[in-house]
Amino acid sequence: MCRNIRQLHNFEPAATNAEIEAAALQYVRKVSGSNKPSKANEQAFNEAVHEIAHITAHLLDSLVTTAPPKNRDDEAAKAKARAAVRYGT
Repeated sequence: MCRNIRQLHNFEPAATNAEIEAAALQYVRKVSGSNKPSKANEQAFNEAVHEIAHITAHLLDSLVTTAPPKNRDDEAAKAKARAAVRYGT
């Protein structure tokens, strides 16, 4: 599950709220061990996703770097090339 969490820092344009929420959701799924919580745990699950997304947004806003911002298209192309080598496609 967590292999779907992508680096969100130092991209231009900055990470969107949807990307941050998706990363938080993947994290909570991994930690809780379930993709979809039971009705009894649904509120706690959703609150955790919301809180982690909120803290992640604060973290990303606070981080500083001297490296130039990365381009999303270039990084996606690199990942696709790595996958082709790894999986032989």
